Amino acid sequence: MPKAKEVVKPVVQKTAAEPVIVVKEEKKKSTRGRMSLKDMDATVDLIEVPEDDVLFEKSYYSIGKVAAMFKVNQSLLRFWENEFDILKPKKNGKGDRLFRPEDVKNLKLIYSLIRERKYTIEGAKDFIKKNNKVDEKFAMIESMKKLKGFLLELKANL
Repeated sequence: MPKAKEVVKPVVQKTAAEPVIVVKEEKKKSTRGRMSLKDMDATVDLIEVPEDDVLFEKSYYSIGKVAAMFKVNQSLLRFWENEFDILKPKKNGKGDRLFRPEDVKNLKLIYSLIRERKYTIEGAKDFIKKNNKVDEKFAMIESMKKLKGFLLELKANL
């Protein structure tokens, strides 16, 4: 039988000359489960999807590379693949998912709807189905974001 561990508690002596300071330890939050909305907002601007010229240089991207671009888990990409009809990555003989550049662009659209614009999964599906010119609108939004970033950088350099 293993011996029980002894718990040693520090003894604090109270004297009239010294005030006693009590420090409360913060409870560590669990890292399991869903990411908080505040944390999600902080990571939205940090995605590293390359420009179209660089993106279309390769024919396929592995699920690990795509997950690293969006800074999400691979399981989330697999979930989105099951939920959204526009995502159809190729699978090799082993069953590994290989994303084409078009799939990466569709993922970027889905990511922006769900993470940036806070759509639900069902809302994002409806948005994609109802709006035939989603790609054009999304391209316009992306170009406006680039312009905004350029203007903010120019303002900072003044």
